[in-house]
Amino acid sequence: MGKMYVSVSAEFDKDGNMKPSIIHLENGCDIKIKRVKNVTRAASLRAGGQGVRFLCNIGRQDIFLFFEDPKWFIET
Repeated sequence: MGKMYVSVSAEFDKDGNMKPSIIHLENGCDIKIKRVKNVTRAASLRAGGQGVRFLCNIGRQDIFLFFEDPKWFIET
């Protein structure tokens, strides 16, 4: 188990809060984030590392997306 670094498109509200909207994979696939269910500072227990953890719904499943400044990753 490890980290897969990804590119992410994110939106910012007027207060500066960050909300990821699309995950861009290296193979050219884009995954639209339907809903961010939770945001918290947390460690990745499976992959190591620490940052802001976003619980994201991407259709029929939920995934953890981490912002470990300045990089984004998902657990593999």
